[in-house]
Amino acid sequence: MKTLSRRAFINGMFATGVVLQIPGTVLAKFPPKATAVKAGIITDLHQDVIHNGSERLNIFLDHCKKINPDLIMQMGDFAYPNEKNKELINRFNDANKETLHVIGNHDTDSGHTKAQCISYFKMPARYYTKAVNGVCFIVLDGNDKGSPKHKGGYPAYVNDEQKLWLQQQLKEINKPIVIVSHQPLAGALAVDNAAEIQEILSSAADKILLAINGHTHIDCQLLINNINYVHINSASYFWVGGKYRHNSYSEEIHQNHPWISSTCPYQDALFTTLTITPSAGIIHIEGKKSNWVGPSPKALNYQDETGILPAKEIVPFIRKRKIISTAKIKM
Repeated sequence: MKTLSRRAFINGMFATGVVLQIPGTVLAKFPPKATAVKAGIITDLHQDVIHNGSERLNIFLDHCKKINPDLIMQMGDFAYPNEKNKELINRFNDANKETLHVIGNHDTDSGHTKAQCISYFKMPARYYTKAVNGVCFIVLDGNDKGSPKHKGGYPAYVNDEQKLWLQQQLKEINKPIVIVSHQPLAGALAVDNAAEIQEILSSAADKILLAINGHTHIDCQLLINNINYVHINSASYFWVGGKYRHNSYSEEIHQNHPWISSTCPYQDALFTTLTITPSAGIIHIEGKKSNWVGPSPKALNYQDETGILPAKEIVPFIRKRKIISTAKIKM
C-alpha cells in the first residue's frame, strides 16, 4: 500500500487540515476488508440555556440524513431529562438506528438525576460500551463524586468502580476503540484524576483510535503517550461567565433566556462527522465554521484561568483534522 514521505506528511497538514498520528497496531484490530465507520457528533447543545437549541439540533439531524452515518452521538449537556424536552430527545433518538448518549454535568442541573438521564435518553447505563461496525465505543461518566482533589463546583472524576470497569473493558475488547466522555481526560478542565486515566488508556494504546470529549466548548487536540485526545466544540456557544455579561441578541431573547448573557454564541450550529477508514488508515474529523454573534471573547478581553486562549482554542468553529496511521508514513 502506498506510503507517505515526511515531506508529503507535512504538506498534508496544510492541504487537508491538522494531521495527527495513530499507532499502526490499531489497524491490525480491524478485520480484513473492514468498511468505513461514520459517526455524526454533536455536543453541548444546552437546550435549556440557548433560545434556539431545537433549531440547532434540527440542522444537525438534517445533515445526518444527508451523510447517513452508522451512528449519531451527543456528548453531554444536551437537555434536561424531563417532559418539556421529551420531544427534542426523542427526535434525536429516532433519527438513527444507533444512538449514543453521554451524561454531562449540566444534564443533572435543577434537581434532575442520572437515573432520569438514563431513562429519557434511553441509555443502557451511565457508562457502557457500544460496538458499531467493528469499532467499540467506550462511554464514560466523568461526573463521579469522591475526588480527593475536589474543591467545589461540579464534580469531575472517574471513581474506582468505573476505573476498574474501564481497565477490564480495555483488557477484554479486541477491537479498535474510541473513548467517549463529556469531561476531558486531558487538557483544560480535565477530570481530577486525568493522569491516572491517561496511564490506563496508554496501556491499551495499541487498541485505541482516539479519545473525544465535549464540556470545554473549545477546539483542541493533544497527543499524550500515543493517545490522541480531541476536544469537540459546543453546538451553541462559549461560556464567558458573569464577569463578561453582555447582550448578543434582542432584549426580549435575553429576558426570556437570561443565561445567554454569560455566553458568546455561535451564529450557526457546530457539529462534526467522525469517519474511520481502515483501508486508508485514516480518521477524519470534518470541519465546521461559524462566526460569533455579538462581541467575541477576544473583543471582551476574556481571560481564562486554565490557559486556553481566544482565537486559538476559543473559536467559533471545529477544525478539520485527519489522523493517519504511522504505518502509512515513512519518517
